[in-house]
Amino acid sequence: MSSHTNKPRVRRRRVFYIPGYDPIHPRRYRELYRKESQAQAEVSGYEISISPKSGEGPYGWHVRSRQDGADVEADIDVLVWSDIVRDSMSNSIPATYLQLLRTAWTYTGSGALWRLMRLRKGPVIAALYPVAMLIVQLAVALLVAWAVASLLWSVAGWLALVPAIATAFALLHWFRKIDNRLFAYYLMHDYAYSAAQKGAVPAELKTRLRAFTSHIRHALETDVDEVLVVGHSSGAHLGVTVLADLIREGGLPDDRPALSFLTLGQVGPMVSFLPKAEDLRTDLQFLSEQPDITWVDVSAPGDGCAFALCDPVGVSGVATDQKRWPLVLSAAFTQTLSPERWQELRWRFFRLHFQYLCAFDRPKDYDYFRITAGPLTLGQRFDGRAPSKSRIEQPISKYKSVRR
Repeated sequence: MSSHTNKPRVRRRRVFYIPGYDPIHPRRYRELYRKESQAQAEVSGYEISISPKSGEGPYGWHVRSRQDGADVEADIDVLVWSDIVRDSMSNSIPATYLQLLRTAWTYTGSGALWRLMRLRKGPVIAALYPVAMLIVQLAVALLVAWAVASLLWSVAGWLALVPAIATAFALLHWFRKIDNRLFAYYLMHDYAYSAAQKGAVPAELKTRLRAFTSHIRHALETDVDEVLVVGHSSGAHLGVTVLADLIREGGLPDDRPALSFLTLGQVGPMVSFLPKAEDLRTDLQFLSEQPDITWVDVSAPGDGCAFALCDPVGVSGVATDQKRWPLVLSAAFTQTLSPERWQELRWRFFRLHFQYLCAFDRPKDYDYFRITAGPLTLGQRFDGRAPSKSRIEQPISKYKSVRR
């Protein structure tokens, strides 16, 4: 484990949360933390409360907790890129269908899709879902348009095409309006954003990641006991890049807080398997070899939107003999949720993708609120813990190039 494993218990912690591809205001994460931390505290028998953040910097909140006889304070900041997400989702309906064609070609033409299918079926199905749903929506709109044109043809002739086309566009706009229930456009924009440059980091996101690195470096210069970076979903591989850049830019001084990295429900192979993802593959390899961090990757086979128990370094084909990380663990939803709770959630795929940030009614060693507000560093909490036996480590990606 990290060289900081044996440090005294944590009294003060800085947490930086990197969301996935999400256009929602970060207050959503504050309210989720407030609600779910109270639920977990009732189950696990500790005390926890949140209050507004003081001072400047990213959006966040302050946490106080008493666990295992220790009082702990934590400041949690959300490293926001939701504005970039919103801008990428502002395409018209025709532009979205063009994105569909380009994204499908990127994954199939490069061979990445066939390799991804050898990992986990769930996230591949999730990736194919928006393609199928958008095609179905277009087919329905065209079928209704044909019916309208057929009905009016004998009366209006070619003019019947005017109401037919108008009806088709109205239907497509209605489908987009209810996308908060269908998620077809949302997921299409998500995959299209990653695939737009075949795995290379877009310029506007690269600039934002440099700002994230600066925030974390500043925290490492304070007198807290641990700096914990949490990356969820797409935020997991963004966190890899941020921390790799941070260490490369000047290393990590000995006199500093413990530096920990927790990745949850990662979808890294969707990017690292693409031909121009050399930067990400380089960062994965580099970070996996670092002795002065702790990197724990948590996922669950019950999460159909994540590449569950797939070692992001190993499956990307960039593991070396010096690889130390990540420690791949299962949140084991079928064991850590009661049968009643599991039955309630098992078909709510997007809700399950956020379960890592929520309460478990039969918790085991993974507890998000003990990790973010408890008295142990991430390294101390999982010291000596064996990785999941069912993890997937063999190299699958066709593209394994890294920058030297």
